[in-house]
Amino acid sequence: MSRRGDVIRGLYEAFAQALGPSRWWPGETPFEVAVGAILTQNTNWKNVEQAIANLKAAGAMTEKGLRALSPSVLEDLIRPAGYYRVKTKRLTEFLDFLEQESGLDIEALRGESLHDLRPRLLSVRGIGPETADSILCYALDMPTFVVDAYTFRMFARHGLVHEGMDYHELQESITDALPQSVTDYNEFHALIVRASKEWCSKSRPRCAACPARGLLDDPERLPQ
Repeated sequence: MSRRGDVIRGLYEAFAQALGPSRWWPGETPFEVAVGAILTQNTNWKNVEQAIANLKAAGAMTEKGLRALSPSVLEDLIRPAGYYRVKTKRLTEFLDFLEQESGLDIEALRGESLHDLRPRLLSVRGIGPETADSILCYALDMPTFVVDAYTFRMFARHGLVHEGMDYHELQESITDALPQSVTDYNEFHALIVRASKEWCSKSRPRCAACPARGLLDDPERLPQ
C-alpha cells in the first residue's frame, strides 16, 4: 500500500474514533437528499434546512409536488437558500432530467450503473461533480466519493494534494485507499466535514487538538 493510502486510512480511523457515526445525509427521502444537494450550493446547511421546511410545508417535497409549482412560487419557497432564481432554474433542469430518465421517479435510477448514470447527471446544467456525487452517493447509494472544499483543505494540510490536482484526481486517490464501499465513502466524507468544522477550519485551525495530528511523522499511528 502507498504512503498516501496509509495516511488517508489513518485520517478515516482517527476521525471515526473521535467523532463516532455520522448517519449522513440528512433527508427523509432520496428526492429530498437530491434537492438538498442542489440547494446547498454556495450556502450553509442551516439556510437549506429553512428552504426545505418551506417546501415541505407547501406539500412540494416530492418530484411531482415540486414540478407542480410555478417558478415564482418555487423561488419564494427556496429564497432562504440564496441565489433562489439560479437554484430554481437548476431544480427545474434536474426535474426535466428526472422526467426524461425515470418518469419523475428518482428511485427508479437505482437500477442504473454508476458508470452510465454519472455522465448523464453531469450533463444537467448547474450540476457539477460535487453535486452529482452527493446525489449518487447519498440519495442513490452508489459507490462514489464526494470531494468538496473541506476535503481539499484538509488533504492539502496533510500533504496529500499537489499543485494542479483536480477533483477527479483527488477523488481517485481516496477511493483507491478505501474499500469500494458506499458505506465507507459516505462515512468518510461526512467525517471530513465534521472534523473540518471541529478542528480544520479555514482561518483558525486547531491542529494541536486534531486526533489525526502527527500521522505523517509517526508510522505507528498509521493503519497496519
